[in-house]
Amino acid sequence: MPETQDLTLDVTQSIEINTAIGDAYAALIRRLTTESSTPDNTPMPMVLEEWPGGRWFRDLGNGQGHLWGFVQVIKPPTLIEIQGPMFMSYPVAGHVQFRLAQIPGGVELSLRHRALGLVEDEHREGVNLGWDYFLKGVKQLSE
Repeated sequence: MPETQDLTLDVTQSIEINTAIGDAYAALIRRLTTESSTPDNTPMPMVLEEWPGGRWFRDLGNGQGHLWGFVQVIKPPTLIEIQGPMFMSYPVAGHVQFRLAQIPGGVELSLRHRALGLVEDEHREGVNLGWDYFLKGVKQLSE
């Protein structure tokens, strides 16, 4: 039987961005959608329906795609929470929170990604690198 730590994922990361909070929020939305890419810089555009219950998904056309999650909370320009499997296409429940806070000189963007389920080792190992790449992309789009 798996140990509890084998069934959970808990990642917390943050980055400081030298910009106004509205600009950081707009960059976050772009990074979640049209400017989405993998850590090897392969484009992976996504769709985010910006309302509670809205979907976050990859549209491959012709009714095909991948559902990553549903918007649980959205409070522009300070908070987006999405719950769903994200990039994991197997039995897992996930939640990611993006929080933006005004700080001296700019904005702090923090994320917390938690999941419960049969998290594969490949995803457990790559998630920190992936979210770090994501946050740096938001910073690059913002500044």
